[in-house]
Amino acid sequence: MNIFKQFYKSIYSPRDIALFRFQGIGKTILYVFFLTFISILPTIYYISTAITNGIETAKVVISEELPPFSITNGTLTAESEVPVTIEKEDFTIILDPTGAITEEDVADEGNAFALLKDQFAMSSAGVAETYPYSMMEGLNITETDLLDFIGMIDGMKGIMIPIISVVIYLFSSGANFIEVSVLALFGLALKNLAGRKLNYGQLWRMAAYSETLPTLFFTIMAAIKTTVPNSFMVNWFVAIIVLYLAIREVPKPKKAV
Repeated sequence: MNIFKQFYKSIYSPRDIALFRFQGIGKTILYVFFLTFISILPTIYYISTAITNGIETAKVVISEELPPFSITNGTLTAESEVPVTIEKEDFTIILDPTGAITEEDVADEGNAFALLKDQFAMSSAGVAETYPYSMMEGLNITETDLLDFIGMIDGMKGIMIPIISVVIYLFSSGANFIEVSVLALFGLALKNLAGRKLNYGQLWRMAAYSETLPTLFFTIMAAIKTTVPNSFMVNWFVAIIVLYLAIREVPKPKKAV
Protein backbone atom coordinates (compact mmCIF):
# COMPACT_ATOMS: atom_id res chain seq x y z
CA MET A 1 0.00 0.00 0.00
CA ASN A 2 1.50 3.36 -0.99
CA ILE A 3 1.89 6.24 1.42
CA PHE A 4 -1.05 8.23 0.03
CA LYS A 5 -3.45 5.30 0.39
CA GLN A 6 -2.16 4.75 3.92
CA PHE A 7 -2.86 8.41 4.65
CA TYR A 8 -6.43 8.06 3.37
CA LYS A 9 -7.06 4.81 5.26
CA SER A 10 -5.60 6.20 8.49
CA ILE A 11 -8.16 9.01 8.56
CA TYR A 12 -11.09 6.68 9.20
CA SER A 13 -9.97 3.06 9.62
CA PRO A 14 -8.52 1.85 12.96
CA ARG A 15 -8.50 -1.66 11.46
CA ASP A 16 -6.02 -0.64 8.77
CA ILE A 17 -3.91 1.20 11.36
CA ALA A 18 -3.75 -2.06 13.29
CA LEU A 19 -2.54 -3.91 10.17
CA PHE A 20 0.24 -1.37 9.63
CA ARG A 21 1.98 -2.72 12.75
CA PHE A 22 3.59 -5.41 10.60
CA GLN A 23 5.25 -3.10 8.08
CA GLY A 24 8.91 -2.07 8.10
CA ILE A 25 10.00 0.69 10.46
CA GLY A 26 11.58 2.60 7.56
CA LYS A 27 8.22 3.06 5.84
CA THR A 28 6.66 4.27 9.09
CA ILE A 29 9.47 6.79 9.60
CA LEU A 30 8.89 8.03 6.05
CA TYR A 31 5.19 8.40 6.89
CA VAL A 32 5.99 10.61 9.90
CA PHE A 33 8.08 12.84 7.63
CA PHE A 34 5.17 12.91 5.17
CA LEU A 35 2.69 13.89 7.91
CA THR A 36 5.06 16.63 9.05
CA PHE A 37 5.24 18.01 5.51
CA ILE A 38 1.44 18.11 5.29
CA SER A 39 1.15 19.82 8.69
CA ILE A 40 3.55 22.70 7.93
CA LEU A 41 2.13 23.64 4.51
CA PRO A 42 -0.20 26.37 5.87
CA THR A 43 2.61 27.80 8.03
CA ILE A 44 5.03 27.92 5.09
CA TYR A 45 2.40 29.52 2.87
CA TYR A 46 1.50 32.23 5.35
CA ILE A 47 5.11 32.99 6.24
CA SER A 48 6.03 33.23 2.55
CA THR A 49 3.06 35.48 1.87
CA ALA A 50 3.83 37.64 4.91
CA ILE A 51 7.45 38.12 3.84
CA THR A 52 6.55 38.96 0.25
CA ASN A 53 3.70 41.30 1.12
CA GLY A 54 5.66 42.82 3.98
CA ILE A 55 8.58 43.74 1.74
CA GLU A 56 6.36 45.37 -0.88
CA THR A 57 4.31 47.19 1.74
CA ALA A 58 7.41 48.40 3.55
CA LYS A 59 8.78 49.88 0.34
CA VAL A 60 5.62 51.91 -0.31
CA VAL A 61 5.12 53.05 3.27
CA ILE A 62 8.72 54.10 3.92
CA SER A 63 8.98 56.03 0.69
CA GLU A 64 5.55 57.68 0.78
CA GLU A 65 3.88 57.64 4.20
CA LEU A 66 6.39 57.69 7.07
CA PRO A 67 7.88 60.95 8.36
CA PRO A 68 11.65 61.44 7.78
CA PHE A 69 13.72 59.47 10.27
CA SER A 70 17.25 58.33 10.98
CA ILE A 71 19.03 55.80 13.19
CA THR A 72 22.21 57.17 14.72
CA ASN A 73 24.34 55.72 17.52
CA GLY A 74 21.80 52.97 18.19
CA THR A 75 18.80 55.29 18.57
CA LEU A 76 15.89 56.12 16.29
CA THR A 77 14.88 59.74 15.78
CA ALA A 78 12.03 60.99 13.60
CA GLU A 79 10.02 64.09 12.82
CA SER A 80 7.17 62.83 15.00
CA GLU A 81 6.48 63.14 18.72
CA VAL A 82 4.15 60.13 18.84
CA PRO A 83 4.35 56.56 17.48
CA VAL A 84 3.21 56.22 13.87
CA THR A 85 1.23 53.10 12.97
CA ILE A 86 0.15 52.39 9.41
CA GLU A 87 -2.17 49.48 8.58
CA LYS A 88 -1.83 47.89 5.16
CA GLU A 89 -4.23 44.98 4.59
CA ASP A 90 -2.78 42.15 6.71
CA PHE A 91 0.44 43.99 7.54
CA THR A 92 1.36 46.79 9.97
CA ILE A 93 4.22 49.29 9.78
CA ILE A 94 5.28 50.98 13.03
CA LEU A 95 7.68 53.87 13.59
CA ASP A 96 8.22 54.71 17.25
CA PRO A 97 10.94 57.18 18.28
CA THR A 98 9.32 57.57 21.74
CA GLY A 99 9.97 54.11 23.23
CA ALA A 100 6.27 53.56 23.95
CA ILE A 101 5.88 50.48 21.70
CA THR A 102 7.23 47.15 23.03
CA GLU A 103 8.13 43.84 21.38
CA GLU A 104 4.88 42.37 22.75
CA ASP A 105 2.90 45.19 21.09
CA VAL A 106 4.52 44.33 17.76
CA ALA A 107 3.69 40.61 18.19
CA ASP A 108 0.07 41.52 18.93
CA GLU A 109 -0.18 43.08 15.48
CA GLY A 110 0.23 39.65 13.84
CA ASN A 111 2.32 40.49 10.78
CA ALA A 112 4.29 43.68 11.39
CA PHE A 113 7.49 45.55 10.67
CA ALA A 114 8.59 48.01 13.37
CA LEU A 115 11.35 50.54 13.86
CA LEU A 116 11.41 51.10 17.60
CA LYS A 117 13.47 53.53 19.62
CA ASP A 118 16.46 51.22 20.10
CA GLN A 119 15.68 48.10 18.07
CA PHE A 120 14.19 46.74 14.87
CA ALA A 121 11.32 44.22 15.19
CA MET A 122 9.50 42.01 12.73
CA SER A 123 6.49 39.88 13.57
CA SER A 124 5.10 37.01 11.52
CA ALA A 125 1.93 35.17 12.57
CA GLY A 126 2.14 36.79 16.01
CA VAL A 127 5.76 35.83 16.72
CA ALA A 128 8.16 38.78 16.97
CA GLU A 129 11.92 38.82 16.49
CA THR A 130 13.95 41.86 17.58
CA TYR A 131 17.42 43.09 16.67
CA PRO A 132 19.01 45.97 18.64
CA TYR A 133 20.53 48.73 16.53
CA SER A 134 23.57 48.53 18.83
CA MET A 135 24.45 45.18 17.25
CA MET A 136 25.78 47.16 14.31
CA GLU A 137 28.37 49.52 15.75
CA GLY A 138 28.52 52.89 14.08
CA LEU A 139 25.17 52.34 12.38
CA ASN A 140 23.77 55.40 10.63
CA ILE A 141 20.64 54.88 8.57
CA THR A 142 18.10 57.12 6.90
CA GLU A 143 14.92 56.13 5.11
CA THR A 144 16.85 55.99 1.82
CA ASP A 145 19.36 53.53 3.26
CA LEU A 146 16.54 51.42 4.66
CA LEU A 147 14.85 51.26 1.27
CA ASP A 148 18.10 50.02 -0.25
CA PHE A 149 18.35 47.39 2.49
CA ILE A 150 14.76 46.23 1.93
CA GLY A 151 15.50 46.00 -1.78
CA MET A 152 18.43 43.71 -0.98
CA ILE A 153 16.17 41.50 1.20
CA ASP A 154 13.65 41.40 -1.65
CA GLY A 155 16.34 40.04 -3.93
CA MET A 156 17.27 37.37 -1.37
CA LYS A 157 13.78 36.12 -0.52
CA GLY A 158 14.12 33.31 -3.05
CA ILE A 159 16.85 31.93 -0.79
CA MET A 160 15.43 33.04 2.57
CA ILE A 161 12.01 31.40 2.22
CA PRO A 162 13.36 27.91 1.34
CA ILE A 163 15.86 28.10 4.23
CA ILE A 164 13.12 29.13 6.67
CA SER A 165 10.92 26.33 5.32
CA VAL A 166 13.64 23.69 5.81
CA VAL A 167 14.33 24.88 9.37
CA ILE A 168 10.62 24.74 10.24
CA TYR A 169 10.36 21.28 8.66
CA LEU A 170 13.31 19.89 10.60
CA PHE A 171 12.11 21.23 13.95
CA SER A 172 8.54 20.05 13.28
CA SER A 173 9.79 16.60 12.27
CA GLY A 174 11.73 16.28 15.51
CA ALA A 175 8.68 17.34 17.52
CA ASN A 176 6.48 14.84 15.68
CA PHE A 177 8.86 11.94 16.28
CA ILE A 178 8.87 12.78 19.98
CA GLU A 179 5.07 12.97 19.98
CA VAL A 180 4.74 9.57 18.28
CA SER A 181 7.18 8.03 20.75
CA VAL A 182 5.24 9.40 23.73
CA LEU A 183 1.94 8.25 22.21
CA ALA A 184 3.40 4.76 21.83
CA LEU A 185 4.21 4.82 25.56
CA PHE A 186 0.54 5.55 26.23
CA GLY A 187 -0.13 2.59 23.96
CA LEU A 188 1.64 0.27 26.41
CA ALA A 189 -1.03 1.10 28.98
CA LEU A 190 -3.84 0.99 26.42
CA LYS A 191 -2.89 -2.48 25.14
CA ASN A 192 -3.00 -3.82 28.68
CA LEU A 193 -6.40 -2.18 29.16
CA ALA A 194 -7.65 -3.82 25.94
CA GLY A 195 -6.01 -7.16 26.74
CA ARG A 196 -3.89 -7.24 23.57
CA LYS A 197 -0.36 -8.52 23.12
CA LEU A 198 1.74 -5.87 21.37
CA ASN A 199 5.35 -4.78 21.71
CA TYR A 200 6.59 -1.17 21.72
CA GLY A 201 7.78 -1.34 18.11
CA GLN A 202 4.32 -2.33 16.89
CA LEU A 203 2.70 0.35 19.03
CA TRP A 204 5.12 2.96 17.64
CA ARG A 205 4.05 2.09 14.10
CA MET A 206 0.39 2.27 15.06
CA ALA A 207 0.92 5.53 16.95
CA ALA A 208 2.44 7.15 13.84
CA TYR A 209 -0.69 6.40 11.81
CA SER A 210 -2.97 7.36 14.70
CA GLU A 211 -1.62 10.90 14.35
CA THR A 212 -3.16 11.24 10.89
CA LEU A 213 -6.65 12.40 11.89
CA PRO A 214 -5.58 15.12 14.40
CA THR A 215 -2.81 16.26 12.04
CA LEU A 216 -5.23 16.65 9.15
CA PHE A 217 -7.75 18.47 11.36
CA PHE A 218 -5.26 21.00 12.71
CA THR A 219 -3.75 21.50 9.25
CA ILE A 220 -7.18 22.46 7.91
CA MET A 221 -7.77 24.75 10.89
CA ALA A 222 -4.41 26.43 10.29
CA ALA A 223 -5.18 26.82 6.60
CA ILE A 224 -8.43 28.69 7.34
CA LYS A 225 -6.83 30.59 10.24
CA THR A 226 -9.17 29.17 12.85
CA THR A 227 -8.00 28.86 16.45
CA VAL A 228 -9.03 25.65 18.22
CA PRO A 229 -9.56 26.09 21.98
CA ASN A 230 -7.42 23.72 24.08
CA SER A 231 -5.73 22.49 20.90
CA PHE A 232 -3.00 20.64 22.81
CA MET A 233 -5.52 18.57 24.75
CA VAL A 234 -7.72 18.01 21.70
CA ASN A 235 -4.75 16.75 19.68
CA TRP A 236 -3.70 14.24 22.35
CA PHE A 237 -7.26 13.14 23.11
CA VAL A 238 -8.02 12.33 19.46
CA ALA A 239 -4.69 10.58 18.89
CA ILE A 240 -5.09 8.44 22.02
CA ILE A 241 -8.68 7.49 21.11
CA VAL A 242 -7.66 6.52 17.56
CA LEU A 243 -4.74 4.46 18.89
CA TYR A 244 -6.99 2.71 21.41
CA LEU A 245 -9.53 1.85 18.69
CA ALA A 246 -6.71 0.50 16.53
CA ILE A 247 -5.39 -1.60 19.43
CA ARG A 248 -8.87 -3.08 19.89
CA GLU A 249 -8.77 -4.22 16.25
CA VAL A 250 -5.80 -6.47 17.07
CA PRO A 251 -7.02 -10.05 17.76
CA LYS A 252 -6.85 -11.12 21.39
CA PRO A 253 -4.24 -13.77 22.18
CA LYS A 254 -5.70 -17.26 22.27
CA LYS A 255 -6.15 -18.70 25.72
CA ALA A 256 -4.25 -21.85 26.50
CA VAL A 257 -6.52 -24.86 26.80
